[in-house]
Amino acid sequence: MRVTFLGTGDAIGTPKIGCSCDHCMQAWKEGRERLRTSLLIETGSHHLLIDTTPDLRRQLLNAGSPHIDAGIWTHGHYDHFMGFGDFYRIQKPPAMYAAPEVLDYCSNVFSFLPSPGTPVLPYSPFTLFDLTITLFPVNHPGAPTYGVRIDSGDSTLVYSSDTRRGIPEESIEYMRGADLLILDAMAPSHLTISKHMNYTDALDLADELKPKELRCVHLSHMVSWDQPYSAYDMETFDLGLR
Repeated sequence: MRVTFLGTGDAIGTPKIGCSCDHCMQAWKEGRERLRTSLLIETGSHHLLIDTTPDLRRQLLNAGSPHIDAGIWTHGHYDHFMGFGDFYRIQKPPAMYAAPEVLDYCSNVFSFLPSPGTPVLPYSPFTLFDLTITLFPVNHPGAPTYGVRIDSGDSTLVYSSDTRRGIPEESIEYMRGADLLILDAMAPSHLTISKHMNYTDALDLADELKPKELRCVHLSHMVSWDQPYSAYDMETFDLGLR
């Protein structure tokens, strides 16, 4: 299975519109950008999308215009699902999987674009293509939010874009043993964001979980471009899943 970071930014992306901070000016000068956070999972001939961001059209073009066979919504915040409308007149809307309350909310917004929806209970693994997928609740106040564990063969991907510390202990157990762990690290270490982890929070959690590889996402314009472990748009990992 190949994992591609379609985007690694927070809700407003980098560069931030109208911002002249050093990181945004560097982005303008060097042509860099962080689109909103989303993942593309390729396994065999199938493509699975995790979250449908407002940047979806450009993200799929950047990835070579793959046909999306299914998707997962982690939660109902604008930057994680509002791009679903970009499937209009492009392809048959893909089947979407999410926790029941997330699926209801997101599907109602896109009632004009019906797609097969499958509610998934937390901690209840389900099989999709050749993958075993488990959703687990995290701690993102204001919206029910879920991380995703994907197992195939002897390889594991664990993803939680939006969370702060205080993740339920049962979820922590589902986050262990990852070949690639992807965590929210919205702000640099000297800042505290109430609904998200900062860089030190992410490193501390990763130290507890002990993955083989760590990448940080949902990065704001306050995060430097050379911060260690930061993912970048269109970065790929081949986890050897078949």
